[in-house]
Amino acid sequence: MRVGLGLGLVRAGGSLLGTFPRPLAAAASSRSQALVYGQHGHPAQVLQLKDLERAELGHSGVHVKMLAAPVNPADINMIQGTYAILPDLPAVGGNEGVGQVVEVGSHVTSVKPGDWVVPVNAGFGTWRTNAVVSEEILLKLPCDIPLLCAATLSVNPCTAYRMLADFETLGPGDSVIQNAANSGVGQAVIQIAAALGIKTINVIRDRPNLQEVVDRLTSLGADYVITEEMLRKPEMKDLFKKVPKPRLALNCVGGKSTTEMLRHIEHKGTMVTYGGMAKQPVTVPVSAFIFKDVQLRGFWMTQWKKEQTQNKERLTEMILYLCDLIRKGQLTAPVCTEVPLKDYQIALEASMKPFISAKQVLIM
Repeated sequence: MRVGLGLGLVRAGGSLLGTFPRPLAAAASSRSQALVYGQHGHPAQVLQLKDLERAELGHSGVHVKMLAAPVNPADINMIQGTYAILPDLPAVGGNEGVGQVVEVGSHVTSVKPGDWVVPVNAGFGTWRTNAVVSEEILLKLPCDIPLLCAATLSVNPCTAYRMLADFETLGPGDSVIQNAANSGVGQAVIQIAAALGIKTINVIRDRPNLQEVVDRLTSLGADYVITEEMLRKPEMKDLFKKVPKPRLALNCVGGKSTTEMLRHIEHKGTMVTYGGMAKQPVTVPVSAFIFKDVQLRGFWMTQWKKEQTQNKERLTEMILYLCDLIRKGQLTAPVCTEVPLKDYQIALEASMKPFISAKQVLIM
C-alpha cells in the first residue's frame, strides 16, 4: 500500500515533491529545509538535508513552522522500505511532531496563527523546518504543555491509551502485563494505567544498567518490573498472590517473550500485539486456546487514526484527555535527547542502537 504525503513542497526545478490530500496551489513562495530520501535504504545513507521551495498559501493552506519531531522506529522502517505503508518518492522523513501555525488561508476555520498542531495521520513528513499543508490533515493541540510532551504525544501515548481502553474493561485494582516496558509505549502504559489505578507488571530485557532502568520505570509508577528470565521462573506464583492475574497483555516483542507472558494471563484474557522487536513470530501453545480461551488481537495506531479521518471527535477527545494527564503531572515525555536538525546523523545513529532508552528528537 502506498500513500501520498501531503507535503506541499516543490523542487526549485518545479517538479512536485508529494501531493496534498486536498489540492493546494503549488507556486513557490519561500524556502524550507527538509530531510529528504529519494530511495529506500539505510537512513544514514539515503537521507539528505535539502533546501526546498514551499508552496503558496492559497485560500485553504496552513503555513506550519515545525518545532520538534522525534525519530521513531516506524520512521526508520519507512525509510528502509519495510513499513506497511510507504510514501511516493522522493519523500520527507518523519511521521510525528509538533508545529506552530504561522499563517492561514482565508477559507481556513479550524486553526489560527499561534496554534500548536500535530499531523492527524502518518506520512506527513515532519523532519523539516516548515511547510504549507491542508487543514484537514492537522489537529489542534493545547499549547500549555511542554514542547517534548507535544512532540511525542500523537504516537506512543495514543497507542498506550487505545490498547488500555479498547480491548478489556479494566478498573482500579486490575492488572496489565507488558513486555518492552521501557519503550515509549511501555512508559506511557505505566503512567496512564497508574492514573487509572491499574497495576502494571513490566517485562524488560536484562542489561548492564538494569537497576537504573528498574528505578526509572518505578519512578513513573510501575508496580512490578521483571526481566524476561524472571518471567519464566516459578517465583512468578508469589507475585500473583499480591496482584490479580492480568486480563490484558501487551506484546511488542514476539518470540519466547510472548509465549511466557501468555502463561500468566487470566482465563479468557486478551493479548494485543502492536510490535515485533524480536522479529520472531508469536508462538501460542495449544493449551492457551483450549484451557484458557485467550484472545489474540493486533493494534496499529496508524489504522485507528485512518478510521477516524471523517470524524475527529474520538481523536480529539483522546488528545485532550492525555493533555490533561500531562498538566496534572501524571504523564511525561519519555527521556529525550534533543538534536538540532542539522545534526540529524547523530540522532539516526543513536536511535538505531540497542538498549538506548532515550528518544531522539529533532529540534527545528
